[in-house]
Amino acid sequence: MAQQTVYVVDDDADVRDSLQWLLTSVGLQVRTFGNAQDFLDAFEHGSSGCVVMDVRMPGLSGISAQKQLPDYQIDIPLIMISGHGNVDMAVTAMTQGAKTFIEKPFNDQLLLDHVQQALKQDLDKRAGQNQLSQLQERYQSLTKRERQVFEQVVNGLANQEIADLLAINRKTVEGHRANMMAKMAASSLPQLIQMAVSLGLVAGYNG
Repeated sequence: MAQQTVYVVDDDADVRDSLQWLLTSVGLQVRTFGNAQDFLDAFEHGSSGCVVMDVRMPGLSGISAQKQLPDYQIDIPLIMISGHGNVDMAVTAMTQGAKTFIEKPFNDQLLLDHVQQALKQDLDKRAGQNQLSQLQERYQSLTKRERQVFEQVVNGLANQEIADLLAINRKTVEGHRANMMAKMAASSLPQLIQMAVSLGLVAGYNG
């Protein structure tokens, strides 16, 4: 897997340099940008990592750039850094989905902790997306009859009840059920139900 990147976006060269030094000192890959538009234009779709961006910059502000992230298909955690007096803007950034904001001057360890949490969050989200897409592929591989059996099994019907409902014999249901469980790579009924919930075939239970 490609290394994760921390994107630092700040119009203050001293802040960019100090952040680059701090982040590379713990082995992180860093790319710095002096303005938000350069970052938006340079981001490679699908890259994993996080963004550390100043909330107030000349030209495209951090707040404005944040609103444009979906247009550029940028979906990685965002940490806003804010100078004194920009707290209202930082709060706005968080209501728009920023992970957190850190006031300047910030504690180095605090910033590193937030960056590491953001990188882990991005990895976890990507792993979940990969698992769901694999699950969807397995579901798509089922025959029409296997899908019918799947849906009735997770609705709590026994093999004989499914056979009666589908007007086929029980042995046929057992065969479809075995094939379906194998194709879904499900080793138990609870696991199959969890898959059905993930696929949106049944609602999750409350309580």
